[in-house]
Amino acid sequence: MNPNPTTRPAGCQDARGFTLVDLMFVVFMIMVLSLIALPSLLTAKTAASAASAIGSMRTIGSSQLTYALTCGGGFYAPNLVTLGTAPPGSTAPFIGGGLGTANSVVKSGYRVQMLGPAFAGAPTTCNGLGAGLAAQAYKATADPMAPNVTRFFGTNANGVIYENTTSLWGVMPDVGEPPAGKPIQ
Repeated sequence: MNPNPTTRPAGCQDARGFTLVDLMFVVFMIMVLSLIALPSLLTAKTAASAASAIGSMRTIGSSQLTYALTCGGGFYAPNLVTLGTAPPGSTAPFIGGGLGTANSVVKSGYRVQMLGPAFAGAPTTCNGLGAGLAAQAYKATADPMAPNVTRFFGTNANGVIYENTTSLWGVMPDVGEPPAGKPIQ
C-alpha cells in the first residue's frame, strides 16, 4: 500500500479527465452537426421573415380599411406615419407593431413602405390630416434587405397581396393588378 495517497506508483495513469483526442473528437462532432443544421436554420429564418412581411401587408390593408371607414371620410391614409397617429382622445393608432413609426420601416429583415397620392377633394380626417391630403387609393410593399432573398411583396387598395422575384414598389399601382407578380392564395 502506498503511504502517500497523492502520489502514484510509476507507470500508473490517472483514469480521471479527458485526453486531447477525446476533446478534439467532441469538437469535431459539434462542427459536423452544426454544418448539417445551419442550412435548415437559415431556410427557417427566411421563411419566418417572409411570413412577417406578408403579415405586415395584411396589417396595412386592414388598418387602411379601418382608417377609411372611421376616420378618413372614405379616404385612405397617405403614409404609414398617418396610420400611426391616434385620433384625439384615443391612445390607439390605426396601425401598430412598429409600422406607424416612420414612412419606411425595417421589420423582420424587410423594408416596408406605403404611399397614397393626395386627393384634392379629401376631407380633413379625425387624426389631424388636413383637407386634400388623404388618398383615394394606396400601394404598400415589403422588400427584403438581404441580397440573396428573392421574395418581394406588395398590396394596394384592392386588398390583394402579390409576390414577385423583384421589387414591386416601382410597378405596383394604387388600384388594380400590377404588371408583375402573382397573387398569394
